[in-house]
Amino acid sequence: MSDDLKSSLTAAKLKALCILNDLPTSGNKSELVGRLLESGLSKDELGIEATVDSKSTQLTGGEESIIQPSLSLEDEDTLTPDVEPVVEQPAAEAIITLDSDDDVLDAEVLDAEFVSLEEEVKLPKKEVVVSKKAPSAQDAATLLDMVKQPKIAAVFVIVLILGAGTWYYFNNQLEPFTADKLRYGDEMTYTISDGDFMASDGFLDYVLDQFETEEDICKLRLLFSGTGELSITDGDQSQLVSQSSLDRKGAVSAKGGQGMDWLAVESVSNYDLTDLTIQRQLTSFLDSTICSNNKASMTGDADFISTQWTELRDRASIGTSVNWNLNVEDAYQGYLMTFGVGGILGELDTLSPGFSMLLQPVELQELLANDYIDDGASGSRLGWDWRVLGTEKLGSTDMWKIVATNQDVQDLCLGSASMTLLVEEGNPWATKQTVNVVISGSDSNRQGCSTTTKLLGDYVLPDGELTMSHTFQKSSLNRGTKGLEFGLSYDARPQANELSPSDGDLNDWGPNGEHMPDQSTIRTHSIEAAVDCLEYLQSSASGAVAAIDDGGYIWRAIEQQFDTTTQWNLSWIASDDIAGWVTFNITGTPSAENCQFDQKGSYDETVSYNREFIPKVLNISTIEESLLDSNRFPALSSDQGIFTDSGAYHPETRVGYLVVVPGSGINTILANIGDATDGACTVDISREWTENGFDKRFNLIADATNGRIIGWNYVMNT
Repeated sequence: MSDDLKSSLTAAKLKALCILNDLPTSGNKSELVGRLLESGLSKDELGIEATVDSKSTQLTGGEESIIQPSLSLEDEDTLTPDVEPVVEQPAAEAIITLDSDDDVLDAEVLDAEFVSLEEEVKLPKKEVVVSKKAPSAQDAATLLDMVKQPKIAAVFVIVLILGAGTWYYFNNQLEPFTADKLRYGDEMTYTISDGDFMASDGFLDYVLDQFETEEDICKLRLLFSGTGELSITDGDQSQLVSQSSLDRKGAVSAKGGQGMDWLAVESVSNYDLTDLTIQRQLTSFLDSTICSNNKASMTGDADFISTQWTELRDRASIGTSVNWNLNVEDAYQGYLMTFGVGGILGELDTLSPGFSMLLQPVELQELLANDYIDDGASGSRLGWDWRVLGTEKLGSTDMWKIVATNQDVQDLCLGSASMTLLVEEGNPWATKQTVNVVISGSDSNRQGCSTTTKLLGDYVLPDGELTMSHTFQKSSLNRGTKGLEFGLSYDARPQANELSPSDGDLNDWGPNGEHMPDQSTIRTHSIEAAVDCLEYLQSSASGAVAAIDDGGYIWRAIEQQFDTTTQWNLSWIASDDIAGWVTFNITGTPSAENCQFDQKGSYDETVSYNREFIPKVLNISTIEESLLDSNRFPALSSDQGIFTDSGAYHPETRVGYLVVVPGSGINTILANIGDATDGACTVDISREWTENGFDKRFNLIADATNGRIIGWNYVMNT
């Protein structure tokens, strides 16, 4: 090879240029160079210099310049473009490398490799420029040509597999999210399965208080399944008659425990239990302390509609109503209304308001607030401790799995309550919810509890056990449009002075009074008349007379009207904690003739005497006047309520009051769950009657300290 034809390129690179320019690859380097020059390539492109300078053959960093032709992925009919000098290289480009061997002229198999940007920047900035040629099918190695080679095909298959796998992986990983806010008009239907509710001994009161039965039932079990629906009412403008604008559209007008109108969010739950089995066990004939193993079963169906109102500004519970129908042998139906904290779970709702989450699919924001739902996330809210345990498939969909336990139930040593939730983005409720609850006063279930918490359990819980388990799972979901907006005020919102009685309306009878003030004008014989009768019953009711004369008081009183006769039942307590009761009839103005003794008795269990904790109360007459206001409480002045249209009590109605004061031991227990500075006083009104062959019952309880209705209950046996 002559000096002017000496090339700095290797034989392998020269062969590659021959391939790209459709030239033979046989011969030595001189022949290859000559052939390439004849085809039109310049000396610079072939690395030929007249005088070779050692510095010119080195890169700035001292490395030898390496020129590698790029692989064209164009179709066979496409012209090979000129390769312009490249300053910046792509992040990754397919480059052909040929085994360099000056002596081997046979065709070698091309190895394709991916060169990263970091590696490519080491290439010389001056690239080989290939001049444009006439169209030819052999101008460049096409993608089809390359993948025909076994090694190249394998590389491309691996790339495709890895690429597809990476796409699948990242597109099937659950993204963390925060719970969606509820919207007016949201609605979810769901299935109810594996339902199992069991109550024994004292816990039966939660169920049997609704029904009349002469059987001595000691254990009741309900097995159920069916469907449910949960929705947020989208109130129309008719609910905003007290508002100057439609800004709060979606909310509804709801009455509170004192009959005032509030704007609230209305949540409605429907339960349709199409498969219901009731198993009951009776007390053993041989031993009244144990349950018989014999079970009597009956099947039927039931449906419930539970409605809850949450005040718009303070997000406080205004009230909860439950309409229910039960068909097993006989048919029953009823209506339960409670105001404020507390609901169909009684003391359990009061001790832990979040306990009601067990009864319907959980609203995620209520439990999780705005916390991020991600693997390992945890938090505590409304008595529930929760933790995200990763993901789990529901059908073909991945969902976050959350486990929540009720810390209040555990800390108060009442038992255990837990939920397992599967949640997904876009659903404001749990998509699947499994519930397990065991509430028991048995010491076998309270190991490790302190003496104080055991006393609390004994005080709050009856004897026996309550268990509950079920699963809710979404069937369909429809989202509303306008999001709920809590924390906003509105026109005509009831003010504090409208809700709290003035000091002049309250009576402080605790220090030296004999009974709660009555002064009713719509009942014939008030409690004042009843106490006046006691002096005419000296010989028959000597215990009650002596107790009251010696600083005692009446802590429970019940009045019932029978035509022109009023019967009073007075429960009294003396300053030495001796307690008893006496019943008698009044037929007119108190006198020896008009006051007739009936019967008396004593209390085996201790009743606390403590005047210090008797709260200030309204007169019974003041509470009656409030309840008679049909604008505030229209349901009470009706055929199914307690008042007639003329403003009198229905003849079957009973009126009473109850004072509960903490004793020395109970006061210590109550201090663990709240402020025990005062006792409590309630007024209760009840009615039982038969109409068209149906047995009916209505019960109402009001707080005597402010006149607020705590709740009422209506039951009809059809």
